[in-house]
Amino acid sequence: MKITKITTYRAPPRWMFLKMETDEGVVGWGEPVVEGRARTVEAAVHELSEYVVGKDPARINDLWQVMYRGGFYRGGAVFMSAIAGIDQALWDIKGKVLNAPVYELLGGRVRDRMKTYCWVGGDRPADVIAQIRERMAHGFDTFKMNGCEEMGIIGSSKAVDAAVARVAEIREAFGNTIEFGLDFHGRVSAPMAKVLVKELEPFRPLFIEEPVLAEQAEYYPRIAAHTSIPIAAGERMYSRFEFKSVLERGGISILQPDLSHAGGITECVKIAAMAEAYDVALAPHCPLGPIALASCLHVDFVSWNATLQEQSIGIHYNKGGEVLDYVLNKDALTLDDGGYALPFSGPGLGIEVNEALLIERSRDVADWRNPLWRHPDGSVAEW
Repeated sequence: MKITKITTYRAPPRWMFLKMETDEGVVGWGEPVVEGRARTVEAAVHELSEYVVGKDPARINDLWQVMYRGGFYRGGAVFMSAIAGIDQALWDIKGKVLNAPVYELLGGRVRDRMKTYCWVGGDRPADVIAQIRERMAHGFDTFKMNGCEEMGIIGSSKAVDAAVARVAEIREAFGNTIEFGLDFHGRVSAPMAKVLVKELEPFRPLFIEEPVLAEQAEYYPRIAAHTSIPIAAGERMYSRFEFKSVLERGGISILQPDLSHAGGITECVKIAAMAEAYDVALAPHCPLGPIALASCLHVDFVSWNATLQEQSIGIHYNKGGEVLDYVLNKDALTLDDGGYALPFSGPGLGIEVNEALLIERSRDVADWRNPLWRHPDGSVAEW
């Protein structure tokens, strides 16, 4: 079998799909994207395709190494996301050829179902109580929300109090009938992260995500030393080589690689195993579409330390497109009571893409961009 063609489709709300065709008619799908930079990743995919088209899709490991090591410059969000989407499609093809789900090809399941959580609140968290109640009515009991709005290097007591009051309100309303994580989204500086985690500790959030930017990863162990709240990070780390130094330093309790950013299934299975060796939980990052989510779940089902899975059904970013819109076999991603995902029964990634709808929506898709925020003094704020 030979790969004959790679086609990309940018689609709303902010996703990109990759279709990989073969000379035997077997098709694989991937989801390579950097949110807000889809065109850049698209260019990288088509540059990398020269290493892939004409080759045997069964040789996933070799193709991965060629894409990664074949160029002198490597790594980073754009290239690793491009590799990720191609890698997902390769696994999809292999599973379809062998008539088995990807998790079976990776050694088989270690669990019968996988716990997921959903988002509430939006970029600037608001109406979280009402949104939690609405999601609870659909069976969810685990949530994530942004922990604060923009915050200066030295933030105000008012900003700190607002963040703490919001969390206190959630605990007062729901007690311990729910769990929730708080995403600092890299908006908080190291000095303010220490302040916030101390103030939030009595409310026992499930985790604090990206208390500082990945570029400031040396602060993870220092912040962890000041709190009992588990620290989560990893969505802006792109290979096992980046995760290696973070795991060696310590401080992280939950690792969050993104299956569409960190080299795909091939790389993230290795990252998960590295995390397990350090007694660190796995909770893949996934505010994206159905192929990304399916890829995450296959890794979850073979990784003993997988604890939680993010999924974006109903997330505030999904304007003009929802996760299940592009899926024909919607039952494959149906969550049972408590927000658990069940193993896929179909071969490959287990997702049948609604290609007709995808093509239609890709014709005039707008370029998504994240907001550009500024502090009161006019300087740029982290979004």
